Amino acid sequence: MPTDCMVEAAQTVEIRSPVVGILERVHARRGEFIRQGQVLVTIESRAEQSAAESAQARAQAQGAAELAGAKVSAAREKTRRLSDLLAEEFVAPQAVDDARAELQLAEAELKTARENTQIARLEHRQAVDQLRRRQILAPFSGVVVDQYLYPGALVDGGEARKPVLKIAQVHPLAVQALLPVRLFSQVRVGQVVTVTPEVPFQRPIQARIRVVDRVIDAAAGSFGIVADLDNARGELPAGLRCKLGL
Repeated sequence: MPTDCMVEAAQTVEIRSPVVGILERVHARRGEFIRQGQVLVTIESRAEQSAAESAQARAQAQGAAELAGAKVSAAREKTRRLSDLLAEEFVAPQAVDDARAELQLAEAELKTARENTQIARLEHRQAVDQLRRRQILAPFSGVVVDQYLYPGALVDGGEARKPVLKIAQVHPLAVQALLPVRLFSQVRVGQVVTVTPEVPFQRPIQARIRVVDRVIDAAAGSFGIVADLDNARGELPAGLRCKLGL
């Protein structure tokens, strides 16, 4: 005998901003389909954009490293020439020692310049990450259920703050049903069941069981199951009543 069931979204998420700022643009409206990775919300980011550009310029600057490298090359050549002259007793040992000290100092300056370049690259990466936080991407493909805030509003990612959008994953859909405990041994994960949505979507559709509750509701004498229903074409809306047949 068919059992009552509900066709629901696989998951529903409220989109909040991870940063404080002015909402600049909402890229998807209520009822629109969205794809995973799509930009949903843009928060004003001129200051962050400038910081990222400045950090990029510092990361790409090679003047200090090139100058330090040139000093090292010159100091090495000087040390080599003085060492050759020392071998022929044309210069005093102190001159070679001074040249070697200059070489060590130049090598230290080169190391510092390279370290500063690496730090600048890390700062650029951090600035880019901060800039990216001003855009909120769709965590999954689905549909926009509702829009709560509009351009010009102040957004804040705190739990007490209002979300910008509410989105739902509608592929696959989740079919939830309560079955009598006597059927527990007849149901297993991966089993194919038949789902018949309510009018006007009363065409029987096959779904595959994904979850079988391992805890029985003793008071009701039932247990729950969740089945995945293919909805790649987006033909079925979430929230439908249905009948489920094993």
